[in-house]
Parts: sequence; C-alpha cells; structure tokens
Amino acid sequence: MKQKMNSYTPEDKKVWTLLFNRQLENLKSKGATDYLDALKLMAPVLNGNSIPDFAMMNRWFESQTGWKIEVVPGLIPVEDFFELLAQKRFCSSTWLRNLKNLDYLEEPDMFHDTFGHIPLLANPVFSEFVHAFGKLGKEFIHDKEKLVQLQRLYWFTIEFGVIQEEGVTKSYGAGIISSSGETNQIAEGRANFIAFDIEAILNKPFRTDVMEEDYFVIDSLMQLYESLEEVKKLLAEKVLV
Repeated sequence: MKQKMNSYTPEDKKVWTLLFNRQLENLKSKGATDYLDALKLMAPVLNGNSIPDFAMMNRWFESQTGWKIEVVPGLIPVEDFFELLAQKRFCSSTWLRNLKNLDYLEEPDMFHDTFGHIPLLANPVFSEFVHAFGKLGKEFIHDKEKLVQLQRLYWFTIEFGVIQEEGVTKSYGAGIISSSGETNQIAEGRANFIAFDIEAILNKPFRTDVMEEDYFVIDSLMQLYESLEEVKKLLAEKVLV
C-alpha cells in the first residue's frame, strides 16, 4: 500500500491541523521532554501546517535512526506487526477521523500513528527499544502465550507509558500523547500510577474498549531499554501466567 497525498480532502487537512495544534498546546507541560524534543526535531516533516508525507518522513529518517513508515489499512495480525518492527518498519494507516469524531475512535487513525508513535522513533534510545522489542517478538512468533505477554508490554509502555520528570508524571505513550482526554487524566492524577515492574506488566491483562486506569512509571527511556534483558529472562523461565 502507498499513501495517496492527493486523496486528502479539505476536511482531512482541517482535522489534521486542528488535532496537531490542539494537542501540541496541551502537551507543553504534560508531555515527556524526550517526546517534545523529538517532535521538535521532526518539525520539518511533521507539523500542523500540512498532513505529513510519508515519503518525505522516510527520507528524513534515513539520516536519523533508520525507521520507515509502513502503510497498512488498519490493524494487522500481531505476527506481521512484530516482523515489521524487527525490520525497523513502523505501521501507520493513512485515514483520518472526521470533525464529528475528533475524540473517539474504535481503531487507530493516522493522527494516532504519526503524531503519537513516530516522533519518539527519532530518539536513539527509544528507537533501539522498539527495534529490540520487535526482534524479541519475532523470536517468540510461534508461541501465542508469549506474544500475548509481549503485547502487554507494548500496551503499558509504547502505547500507555508514563515517565517521572522531577517529581511530575508525564506522558510518552502514543495512546496518551494522541488523546487530549488521556493526557489530561494523567496530568490531573486521575489514575493509578505503579512503579515500573516487568513481571507485573507481563502478567497484567488490558482492555481496549475503556480508558486505561493503571499506568507503569519509568524514570528514563534507558530504563525501558534495559528492561528487555529481564523480559527475555522471564519469558525463558516460563514463570508467567
């Protein structure tokens, strides 16, 4: 699949600019510094002025961390997803929500994928974490139980991760970053903040149909990357449920 830039409507362009500028303003004091720095770095190819062109973003990444955006129609099988991550290819849809549904989606759209996920891939440490995570998933591609546990790690970090910065809990997970409601819930403390615990994460089921209530707090992106050694050990020991 390819992105068709000439297929975007005036409403699509309005939605993109509205969402980008609104959430950027909201994140100034609530988003993780690492995320905001990465978003600023990507400003030439990812901004509120126009819908991002994936071809331009891919060229930009060539001189950075080497990621490529893989266009997908929507949610794809988890096995395919891990395979792509292992190749430094991150999935994104190309459709955008409409003006009547700015704050609720049944599945991720382009704003969630690009504004939420893509910027931190420009951060070297986070980039290596996601790449190594993908390779780990590929290693267990035929073990359904282990894939479920790795999906939980993805959910509570890459999608809904938070970080402690000078005593303040801020957001870095794409599911929070791309949602004003989730961002505000974190900033206002209307959630359960849990010390980062790999074994607890791998054993914790999640739901996709309700707003998350439990968030695991890291103190740095390096902690996230280094946690993969413990993940490998726990999966190998088969002590998980």
